[in-house]
Amino acid sequence: MRHVYWIGGGSGAGKSTVARRLAGRYGWRLYSTDDAMADHARRAGAAEAPLLHAFLAMDMDERWVRRSPEEMLETFHWFRGEGFGLIVEDLLRMPREPCVVVEGFRLLPHLVRPLLPAPGHAVWLLPTPAFRRTVFRSRAATGQSFLQRTGDPRRAEDNLAARDDLFTLRLREETARLELPSLTVDGTLTEDALTERVAAVFGR
Repeated sequence: MRHVYWIGGGSGAGKSTVARRLAGRYGWRLYSTDDAMADHARRAGAAEAPLLHAFLAMDMDERWVRRSPEEMLETFHWFRGEGFGLIVEDLLRMPREPCVVVEGFRLLPHLVRPLLPAPGHAVWLLPTPAFRRTVFRSRAATGQSFLQRTGDPRRAEDNLAARDDLFTLRLREETARLELPSLTVDGTLTEDALTERVAAVFGR
């Protein structure tokens, strides 16, 4: 998959923005794994995605309020790689030209690594806890947060933030172990500067 470039990382790190900018700059196709989630949830059966189907059966409070961040991390289907094969299926159906930039938190390093022609075809953006909380609070202020549909939005926000902190830490450890590129996102880089850093990883 030499024509595919991957941008993974934690939520709120700017993956979508950077991928969109690179796609526009180089004329690449853009594939958002977030946009494919509903389709993949329909395509994944209970046998191949048991955690997904368990999650779908939960109400909002069970998903985000009543469970610990650790349990949320270990049982969240996309964090465990369920549905990753459907991402690969979608990419294989696309033409090999132009190149494709794939983005989303579902791109787990150990799943992407075997598909890379070289480490410089992928990068993970790792937001600091403070930066991610700032992003999420700005989204909540504009009414974009799905957590408002829970019985305790504040607790749900705290649980989600703690879960995502744990997930980002896991990504940091995994990219280091697999010797894959990563960039820390803490708000000190502008969107332009972050895009240039990712382009440099891709050799562009």
